[in-house]
Amino acid sequence: MQGATRRGLLTGLTLAWIAVPLAVSLPFGVNAQPAADPLWDALRAPGAVVVLRHSFAPGGFDPPDAKLDDCSTQRNLDESGRSQARKVGEAFRQQGIAVGAVLSSPRCRCLDTARLAFGRVEKWSALLGSLNDAELRRRQVEDIKNAIAEQRDGPPLVLVTHGSVVSDLTGLNVRMGEFVVLRRAADGAREVAGRLYVD
Repeated sequence: MQGATRRGLLTGLTLAWIAVPLAVSLPFGVNAQPAADPLWDALRAPGAVVVLRHSFAPGGFDPPDAKLDDCSTQRNLDESGRSQARKVGEAFRQQGIAVGAVLSSPRCRCLDTARLAFGRVEKWSALLGSLNDAELRRRQVEDIKNAIAEQRDGPPLVLVTHGSVVSDLTGLNVRMGEFVVLRRAADGAREVAGRLYVD
């Protein structure tokens, strides 16, 4: 991806809570059309960022012999997870929000979530996360924060990743299929505009 891995100035990027973080859950029959929803309003503002945890994939971890280039060796979305991903995309379409770049962890469950929701995806290894290498994890988070800082205008940037990465970026623990919206604050820093779960 262009610019995503550049180590430019972080411009004081901080991910702060808004006074009352917004949490919304969409039921099985998606209806994402409230009269005035701050989360969707934030997505319409230039330079928004969506941090989406992949949709439902049974199990807790990949098998020890999992390979990035072989989906059959990994945890994958089940049918409910695939349906959930489609509903995420449907929620955006109902709101008339067209997204910009869609970047994803190379894990198949993330790539599939991105494709089913938004129809396209670009792999980005920084979104893979690392549970066993603290220094690698620190560098990955730094690269992601740099990319977020560079997202100053245009349609929303979508990052599809894993729960640990969402937590590292936002301080939030999110469910599979849930996403967090980041907006630019008045001082140029990033803040959490809200979160939304589609089941």
